[in-house]
Amino acid sequence: MSNVAVVFKVYAQESDPSALMDTIKKDLNPAGMQMEEVAFGIKVIKVLFKFDDTKTSSTKFEEELKKVKGVGEIEVFEEGLI
Repeated sequence: MSNVAVVFKVYAQESDPSALMDTIKKDLNPAGMQMEEVAFGIKVIKVLFKFDDTKTSSTKFEEELKKVKGVGEIEVFEEGLI
């Protein structure tokens, strides 16, 4: 049994991702979130999930993020054992 942490970079379809952050927080209950400016006013939301790898996988969290209305692109930023 290993505990895993994964951070996803989530790009919003709209220019202001604040509402998307609220939706992700409410629907998926991540361990942490923060918004960062990438460049030229483009913002990305970094979403942290912690889980037991014997019960689920990062792919499941990625699939759930894709279902959230307003999510554009998703990429795995960092993943590792904790």
